[in-house]
Amino acid sequence: MADQTQPWAERTVEVPPQSVPEQRDAFRRGVAAVGRPRTPRTEQFPTVEHGDWAGEPAPRRSMSWHLTQARRGGEWSAAGALFAFVCWGIWAISGRGNLIAPLLTFVLSLLTAVGLFALSRLLGRLILERQLGRVRRSARGAHLITALFLVGVGVAYLQQTEWVVSAWNWVTGN
Repeated sequence: MADQTQPWAERTVEVPPQSVPEQRDAFRRGVAAVGRPRTPRTEQFPTVEHGDWAGEPAPRRSMSWHLTQARRGGEWSAAGALFAFVCWGIWAISGRGNLIAPLLTFVLSLLTAVGLFALSRLLGRLILERQLGRVRRSARGAHLITALFLVGVGVAYLQQTEWVVSAWNWVTGN
């Protein structure tokens, strides 16, 4: 017998075996239908029309949920930023001049990458969530686009470095 002070506790009742009806035709909880022919389902599954769910607004999510989703895939952007920083460092040191202008160039490149990330997220929201009705669970695509941009920026810095270009031409035989 279950504890009377806990209303959620399941109560069991002892039933003598002679009063249990034949279980071949009735569904009983916890009893599997082994060896019996399966009865076909008489009711149909409910159908959902496109108009039923398309007009309903998506549930509001908290800002922390959105920030968590935006962080997923950040390793791509971090790797691209590291590559761009190393290439920028090689370019800036090779210039042997004032580092203010190269530093400003690098900061503007990073700000452009942040803008590209925001644009990618906005397009993903408009296309994937609003048009296709999908839920984005990460920002990996936007981070990958940002990383590719930053790798391109790093390669552009290396192409402006004279000794890197001459070393590349010597390796490739041009």
